Amino acid sequence: MSYAREERAALAALLDETGPDGPTLCEGWRTRDLAAHLVLRERRPDAAAGVLGGPLAGHTARVQQGFLDRYSYSDLVGLFRSGPPRLSVFAIPAADEAANAVEYFVHHEDVRRAADGWTERPLDDGLAELLWKRLKAARMLLRAAPTGVVLARDDGGKLDLIVAKNAAPSVTVTGAPAELTMWIMGRGRAAHVTLDGTDEAVTKLAAWRA
Repeated sequence: MSYAREERAALAALLDETGPDGPTLCEGWRTRDLAAHLVLRERRPDAAAGVLGGPLAGHTARVQQGFLDRYSYSDLVGLFRSGPPRLSVFAIPAADEAANAVEYFVHHEDVRRAADGWTERPLDDGLAELLWKRLKAARMLLRAAPTGVVLARDDGGKLDLIVAKNAAPSVTVTGAPAELTMWIMGRGRAAHVTLDGTDEAVTKLAAWRA
């Protein structure tokens, strides 16, 4: 089972259905911008390093705009759907799964949840488990959190905890693995989670991860 391949196919289909001007949860991006970003990650590794900002962000933005200028929206979606170039590290199935399963899940939800009336989609147990296991790396993403953070899994009768940042005061963030993943990735306004702690701590953390 390759969840990266499944999410790629589902995301490409949704991009086709939505068209180039659809909303996304990525600030400032329409679906055409997201499609260009997805192609850039696989086909221009020299520019992918600036996706998260920093000194290479300007180069990344120029390369992404170049894709938008060069290709039609349908071409960009087709390039993404077809998969990485043969010599890309992402062409290795294990590397594709490691790097892209969560990435494509989140971007799939970025399009789904930007639409009015979205609902949580049912996930098979394997994908839910993968998302939960990847959340154990959340400590890196939450180093700058203004409070301590405990992630609490609550789905299908399962309850488990991850101490993502050990600090006081602490806030417990509870939800299914998919919802916790969206929250961790900065999509707090479109994630079905609950935050429990002191009022001040909850307010600080909710604002930080919105």
